[in-house]
Amino acid sequence: MDWREMAGKPTVRGMPGEERWRSYYGAWSGGRRVGGGWEDSGIGRIDPTRGWVIAISWMIACTADIYFLYTLIRRPRLILDFALTLVFIHLVLTTYYSASIPNSSFFWFILVAGSAWTVIVAEQLCVKREMTEGLVVSRPRDEDEEMELGGVSRSD
Repeated sequence: MDWREMAGKPTVRGMPGEERWRSYYGAWSGGRRVGGGWEDSGIGRIDPTRGWVIAISWMIACTADIYFLYTLIRRPRLILDFALTLVFIHLVLTTYYSASIPNSSFFWFILVAGSAWTVIVAEQLCVKREMTEGLVVSRPRDEDEEMELGGVSRSD
């Protein structure tokens, strides 16, 4: 996902022979403009609906990450590392793809909120799993106890 999409900004370059920013509006087919876009409605070049839809999709993806982290990672203390590694990899790929560092505050807010949601819920689920599994301690048999003590006889 390009960070510009979440910010509602256009992500395509200009068409040959057109004004540089005009090509961001509308639908194009075969090099010709076939439909209007946000420009025709007077809203401008930022599409807030697309940004919110992608943000909601990002939060749903974070919920899927919770399930996979809970299933694959057994220790709650490792959840933070793995979750932030996933976010960092996404950030590196996004920066590489768009050839610019994300500068949208909406993007950063959604990124931090999704990370916090993933870490908090996945850690809580792992802690709950550890608490329900409990600590299993079995009483050693006599021969194991003698071997463990090195053959020292008991005095009780």
